[in-house]
Amino acid sequence: MKAKLAPIYFDPGRDQEFDLQCRRLERQLADDAELLEPTALGSSIPDADAVIFPQLLGEAFKRIEDIKKIEMPLMAVTSEFGTVNMWDWEIVNFLKATGIKTFAPYDLALTKTICRALAVKREMRGAKFLVYQDNPGEGFQASIFKRFYWWEDACSAALKEKFGVTIEKRSFKAFGEAAKQISDREAEDVLKTHQINTEGVSRQALNSALKIYIAVKRELAGDPAIQGVGINCLNESHFSDTTPCLAWNLLFEEMGMIWGCEADTMSMATKYVIHRALGAPIMMSNIYPFLMGMAALKHERIDKFPDVAEPENHLLVAHCGYLGVLPQSFSTEWQLKSKVLAIVDENATAIDARMPVGKLTLVKLNHTFDKLMVAQADLESYVQYPDSDCRNGAVIRIKDGHRMMNSFYSHHNCLVTGHWGKELVNVAKVFDLEIEEF
Repeated sequence: MKAKLAPIYFDPGRDQEFDLQCRRLERQLADDAELLEPTALGSSIPDADAVIFPQLLGEAFKRIEDIKKIEMPLMAVTSEFGTVNMWDWEIVNFLKATGIKTFAPYDLALTKTICRALAVKREMRGAKFLVYQDNPGEGFQASIFKRFYWWEDACSAALKEKFGVTIEKRSFKAFGEAAKQISDREAEDVLKTHQINTEGVSRQALNSALKIYIAVKRELAGDPAIQGVGINCLNESHFSDTTPCLAWNLLFEEMGMIWGCEADTMSMATKYVIHRALGAPIMMSNIYPFLMGMAALKHERIDKFPDVAEPENHLLVAHCGYLGVLPQSFSTEWQLKSKVLAIVDENATAIDARMPVGKLTLVKLNHTFDKLMVAQADLESYVQYPDSDCRNGAVIRIKDGHRMMNSFYSHHNCLVTGHWGKELVNVAKVFDLEIEEF
């Protein structure tokens, strides 16, 4: 889906410079935006995601009331390089000062990011997240799982109100039974067309993982509005003889389908917005700040955090025994292995994968969907604890661990490869989100 942009011109009319810039923008933004027929300021504007001014004139100061009547964001992209011209800073600042949501991108990549974010915003209005669950919180480790907001009706309602996303719930019990009825032969036929790196995974376990993939794909085929899918795979793991990790990897690689570990719709929404807008690798995992001490160590069944300088500014990141569900295309190393956690079936599997060492960004939507946490970090190394629930976790350095301890929204956080500060400021602006930056 591309953003729909409505070009606006000032009276007394269009000129050659305006039309030339429109043609440039059509070429530069061909993959990310569709430019509609130009419209004179003050005339009726067609349905669009934003208006774009390919040319700004001093007339803007006199026509401010007409500009205020435009009920959509405004983009000023006035240079031949797909950016704002510096001669237009005064006009842009004037527009901002009068309360008009104005984007003035200063490099072409940023212009494209804004366009993608606008398209995502429109796409989400008719999207669904499919989650498989029956009685979340009532299964294993109820004392932990009953505390999570993403299963509350209030969370689903807030997602609908903010983004237009509908949460559709289906029975995990029924789904698990249906997956088991798929034949081994059908699972093995899938394996012939996929390259899956496994280590110590039995054929039975691999077949079970592939059956989940087949079963989910069948249900997705019946509804193109579904843009994300998740399963309450730990808390209600008794409904299945396996885990959906491999399915999430395959469905993302084939369809770009966003996945939700533990049916966490808040993480799904975060991943959907950020990945679709940035095109950057992203995943969800648990964070264990070194400052938490034994409260974190006990849960992972390890005796100490690794030795690092400034431990107060470090996090251990791990989920389901390894780093977490990471698609193959985002990974520097990737293997499907036998399960680690005691909470899941002995036949289950997990992904052992690594993101690139280096720059990293932590992001997460807050519970009222009006803020986006953004923390620049560095993935420094990986650490292994044999016979624990952290066989291969990431060691991440943040700038101020004490400040972060007072600001985390959840133990589930989303990790994005690279530093994306300037881009996320503009993505947040598209969605009317306040940035909480660290």
